[in-house]
Amino acid sequence: MLMGKFKALAQGTWRRLCRQNFTLWHIQCSSLIFSPPPADMKTPNSQEAKAQQTRAVAGKATGSANMMKKKASQKKQRGRPSSQPCRNIVGCRISHGWKEGDKRITQWKGTVLDQVPINPALYMVKYDGIDCVYGLELQRDERVLSLNILSDRVASTQVSDANLANTIIGKAVKHMFEDEHGSKDEWRGMVLAQAPIMKAWFYITYEKDPVLYMYQLLDDYKEGDLRIMPESSESPLTEREPGGVVDGLIGKHVEYTKEDGSKRIGMVIHQVEAKPSVYFIKFDDDFHIYVYDLMKKF
Repeated sequence: MLMGKFKALAQGTWRRLCRQNFTLWHIQCSSLIFSPPPADMKTPNSQEAKAQQTRAVAGKATGSANMMKKKASQKKQRGRPSSQPCRNIVGCRISHGWKEGDKRITQWKGTVLDQVPINPALYMVKYDGIDCVYGLELQRDERVLSLNILSDRVASTQVSDANLANTIIGKAVKHMFEDEHGSKDEWRGMVLAQAPIMKAWFYITYEKDPVLYMYQLLDDYKEGDLRIMPESSESPLTEREPGGVVDGLIGKHVEYTKEDGSKRIGMVIHQVEAKPSVYFIKFDDDFHIYVYDLMKKF
């Protein structure tokens, strides 16, 4: 089952986007064709695979899509990414230019959250002012210009309430957003994990826009803008067809056929610890990370 629409707030007005008719939430394994990684690709051992449990899925977007939180510093946007380190840059602040096609060069700053074990060239990056987490091959992507390391390592922030953090992880939630005019919109989603490095932040994804987002959710919870949905709630996040978890998918190449018949190629890069049926997939033609709930039919 494919679900979801992409919603964006541009110039203070909510508008709907349908990213090349490519939306998803729960997907049966038959929707994807899995193939083993190339012979020369390193497959992580069980320890590496376990360490990989919090980074998910990317897909192709034709344009920039954003959602806005009521705080100006939390504007949801889709941006442009980076390229070129040789040392361990996880935890470092970076800046770089971004040049795509004949468009003008834009400048970006952010924090490198993680390095993907199954593909060490791929980094997870949280850019300033951007609510999505991007997956970029910083050393190889030709669109990334003049990559600079601004600091050796940012101080790892700590979560203010560990018990509350454990309570919301893995839960289906309703997340309230407000635009600059005071209009509110409720988004259903799932809290996936506590983010690395920036421990006060959490990974979350939404039915309407199933890419990997990152917010300070404990603040939203305390302010009443994040509510945990009851287990019995009629939600595609919690309601599943009979089946089971598909194991051993990390490192698998996948092929996805869109409605227009065109195909997308990607790789499963992470399994979510709190929800083992949920995976991150990074597609070759996009820097966003999409979140798939893959269920196996018996």
